[in-house]
Amino acid sequence: MDIIKTSIGLTKTIKNVGRFKEIVYVFSKHGFNGMLIKAGLSHFLPGDSTTKDQLVAQQSLPSQGDPWWQELGTRLRKSFEELGPSFIKLGQLMSSREDIFDAALIHELKLLQNKVKPIPFSEVRFILEDALKEPLDTIFREISQDPIGTASIGSVYKGVLINDEEVVIKIRRPGITKSIQTDFEILNFILTKLESSSEEIKFLGLSKMVQDFFKTTQKELNFLIEAQNAKRLSENLKKIDSEGFLVIPRVYDEYSNQDVLVLEFLNGKPFNEFGSVEELDKEVRKRIIESVNMFTHTLLADGFFHADLHGGNFFVLADKRIGIIDFGLMGTLSTKNRTNLIAILYSLISHDFDNLVYEFLEVAEYEGIPNHQELVRDIEDALSPYIGLSVQQTNMNELSMALVRTLSRHRLYLPRNWYIIFRALMTLDGVGRSIGLDLNIFNILKQEIPSLVSKALSKNKLQEELVWAGKDIVTSLRIIPKHLKWFLRESSKKDYAFQFSLKELEKTGISISRAIKFLGSCFLSGILFLSGVLLLQGQTIQHMRDIPTLTLIFWFFALAIMLNPTIYKD
Repeated sequence: MDIIKTSIGLTKTIKNVGRFKEIVYVFSKHGFNGMLIKAGLSHFLPGDSTTKDQLVAQQSLPSQGDPWWQELGTRLRKSFEELGPSFIKLGQLMSSREDIFDAALIHELKLLQNKVKPIPFSEVRFILEDALKEPLDTIFREISQDPIGTASIGSVYKGVLINDEEVVIKIRRPGITKSIQTDFEILNFILTKLESSSEEIKFLGLSKMVQDFFKTTQKELNFLIEAQNAKRLSENLKKIDSEGFLVIPRVYDEYSNQDVLVLEFLNGKPFNEFGSVEELDKEVRKRIIESVNMFTHTLLADGFFHADLHGGNFFVLADKRIGIIDFGLMGTLSTKNRTNLIAILYSLISHDFDNLVYEFLEVAEYEGIPNHQELVRDIEDALSPYIGLSVQQTNMNELSMALVRTLSRHRLYLPRNWYIIFRALMTLDGVGRSIGLDLNIFNILKQEIPSLVSKALSKNKLQEELVWAGKDIVTSLRIIPKHLKWFLRESSKKDYAFQFSLKELEKTGISISRAIKFLGSCFLSGILFLSGVLLLQGQTIQHMRDIPTLTLIFWFFALAIMLNPTIYKD
């Protein structure tokens, strides 16, 4: 009966059952029978899958440094290589999750970076002509037949336009969209089954990671989104780059669409090809530090940032300017999340671990509220050794692991978008590591945070927040009576009845109710009074008529609330 149920569930979830069997076969071939059986998929295993070379399934996850992780990484790498671009892309994502996986597994998966076969140039020519609706020789003077970059989503070629401008051409791999959709459905099905059999595997958040991977990859598959990202980042940087030394390649919109992206070619040398800081000009070193400051500002102030700024995406150009490439993976932060991030970083640099924990509880996902004091103590123990150290003194992977392990021990899960934020900060801090340029992201944060906190608490900002809070209160006052009316009407139809027998708590309840009502009134009155005071800043008041009308209105309502006799009654 279980076999029938699983098969029905499979056909409802997965359209390509042939691909499902292929994936199960490959994982089985590389020793994952134990995990597949644990996931309840034993009846899908091929008949010749019982080999001696099997990875032993663990009752619980081994500790860091256990040889089991190395073995797991090797088998996953071989499986992903055989299963093709979708799984190679997933492996590359997993190789960036030092917060979850052991270093040995990460090392193995990083070997996948150069394992994707390039698109044959005959297909490249067909894709280009089909996308551009013109013969290639009417647009390009030449296109290199060998790619200058190969990824799971596509390949990158160098070209020269008819007007002799050098460009790079990104080509999306044919059929990759459907392939990723199919593989996501299958992998999500298997992981859901596996997580239902193990709490520890469930808490790793693998299915969430795969879902995030799919959402992110969907955006990367549309090159028009990457083009928009490049233009938006360029506009944001122009506001703070007074010297204009940061270069974002120009997008050729007339030759770009979902399948093809044509960008200006940046003639330079990536940071990771320099052997030491001595190879860099003094002016270039200064600009590298300034560029890290600017990208930190785009993260904290704009909420839109490059999420993959490693040494291969930074270029030193021939004229000593700094070029940036690859805009497929960008991070965005809402105003609320930006406020949370500033609060987290401020707590971190000021060593306020108690407030740091409160902020983490605001953004993390958890099933049960943890022991606050114990969590504060553990976070402080984990992070204190790293605060204030320079990049040369700090192992950023260890810091990240220390943080996430502590949160995991208390059953707190940090959503992927927040991990991307912290990883972006750490990557910025590590931009100069390979060439020995000593940067300190904590010093940069100390310079940025105070001005951002001051901006968040400015008069205009507080007034804006007050207006929106007032709108929410008015909306709630309009909605609550209607919902209460609907609820009572439905309750009367279904003969619902409520009966409370807590007479001994009646007096206590009245007192608590009165106190809450009073405190709420004081809080609202205080906000109105403070808003009125903020309007007086920078003004000379010599007479009552010099007080702004809006200030008097705020004060009138503040006084009216406190004089309202109903707040002192039951």
